[in-house]
Amino acid sequence: MLYYMKNKRLSRVQLAIQRIKQELGELGPMRPGTLTRQYRLPRQKRIGYYQLSYTYRMKSHTEYVRPQFVEEVRRQVATYKRFKRLMQRWIALGMEECRLRIEIAKRPETP
Repeated sequence: MLYYMKNKRLSRVQLAIQRIKQELGELGPMRPGTLTRQYRLPRQKRIGYYQLSYTYRMKSHTEYVRPQFVEEVRRQVATYKRFKRLMQRWIALGMEECRLRIEIAKRPETP
């Protein structure tokens, strides 16, 4: 009975991994970072601009974003965050899949 449950769980894990792969293939343009609104005169909240901050290859980067590109950059940052969540989920499922395969392989065959 336990063997059957492990096989069933393994099938569910593999299906979930396939769904994640499908979702990853459908993602569009992405970029890491945080988009924030900054002010040259912060006390008066005047002369505002947008800034994208991110770390790439262990170096911090900052880019200014023009107002007409803010929505596109927001979408790209959101896509990157979704990508990161999917990758974390895939890694967790992959570890579980490996563990289940080993447990199933250790169990002796029953007639």
